[in-house]
Amino acid sequence: MRLAAALSGVALVAIMVASGRAHASEAPALEPYQMVRCLQLVQDRIATGDQASLPMQRRLLEMTDERMRTADPASFKEPKNFRALLIYAMSGGNPLTIEQVISRLTLEDADRTLAQGVIDYLRGKPKGTVDALATVDPLAQVSELGAFLALVKGSVSINQDPEAALKLFDQARVMSPGTLVEEAALRRSVALTPKLGDGSRFLRNSVQYVRSYLRSPYASQFADAFVAGVVDLHSSIDFDTLGEITAMMDAEQERVVYLRIARRAAIDGLTELSSFASRKAEQGRDGKTSGDDPRSQLYSGISAVTSGSVEDMLGKLGGIDHSKLSKGDRALLDAAEAVASEVTSAVPAATPPAAASKPADIAELPPAAIDIPSDHRDPMIPDAIDAEPAKAEPAAQPSSTPAPAAKVRQIPLGAPAASTDTARQPETPSEPDDPKIVQTRRTLEAIDELLGASPQ
Repeated sequence: MRLAAALSGVALVAIMVASGRAHASEAPALEPYQMVRCLQLVQDRIATGDQASLPMQRRLLEMTDERMRTADPASFKEPKNFRALLIYAMSGGNPLTIEQVISRLTLEDADRTLAQGVIDYLRGKPKGTVDALATVDPLAQVSELGAFLALVKGSVSINQDPEAALKLFDQARVMSPGTLVEEAALRRSVALTPKLGDGSRFLRNSVQYVRSYLRSPYASQFADAFVAGVVDLHSSIDFDTLGEITAMMDAEQERVVYLRIARRAAIDGLTELSSFASRKAEQGRDGKTSGDDPRSQLYSGISAVTSGSVEDMLGKLGGIDHSKLSKGDRALLDAAEAVASEVTSAVPAATPPAAASKPADIAELPPAAIDIPSDHRDPMIPDAIDAEPAKAEPAAQPSSTPAPAAKVRQIPLGAPAASTDTARQPETPSEPDDPKIVQTRRTLEAIDELLGASPQ
């Protein structure tokens, strides 16, 4: 087992880190594969919420980087050490170090192609990664390496073949349960299933993540995907099941998640979901309500436009303290009040023009209870995979200090990520001749139009 094999190495590394001696040259007994196993063990502890291991991970990455650069090329003829080099690369390793080491090795064609695929992945070149790993079957590899390869192949296949990506994430989880690889695969599955319209799988994966990895430093990314998924799949999600999932969170996490759902739903015109989420945010647990939270008042006030009169909505919105809202939510409140006031004075004879594309989540909510380190990155996915391809680094001589790795944006559980999804139009009433429904529809459309012009 990896755990048993790494214990002695971790004990030595822990002593070195505690004493401030973090150079691989001071640990001559450790082979590259032993260093990497130590790193993996620490990362697996981090995935389950051991925040105290974060400093050790940073030092281990430095030590492992130095060990890889100074190792005798002959040592990588040992398959365990070569596999460790690739695993280190996919665990947050320095791309420049990987390239330097690979350039010194004499490899079979299959191994060199595999290494090039990993390097392309680190460099943010998804097409090169796809081409290089096209014939690689993760299940045919040793489980430790296969799990990482499945995660990488799935990550670069999300846009082109989401069904295949989900299968690869499942393979990664099967081959590496209880590890950072499984945490990352689950998190990506939660983000991907809404694109396939699979509500059942979305809820199932969310339950598995919350049970095992809610205290991971990457849980903020799960929260982003969870909120977006609930909104996207609102018509196929059972609210009782949603409540069972959030009940596994602590009270503050649950409240913030519902506030975020309520806000997204209110902006998208999903009044039933917004009303449900606002109510859940206000109710709290153990009788501790948060009815005085201006955000829940705002979202429930907007959602109430379909269940009451515009005058009722104005009454709710008028009692909200503007000073306690974020800039974006103040814009939302001002827009809703302005339109509601206009509707009460004179309902326009013509239907307002179609709403412009609306910004999703135009403000940030306060952070939740989980303390997410702002400088901590997800070692599984470089930024460039989801953004622009990274520019190649100029050739450089080996340095004792590893090149800084790209950082993945960390978002506190309560802070929404900017969405690139096209905003949906408000739900269309089934009986447009009903005066109340006509007024409701015009109110929501006008609010949407104002939101389209609101500052980001």
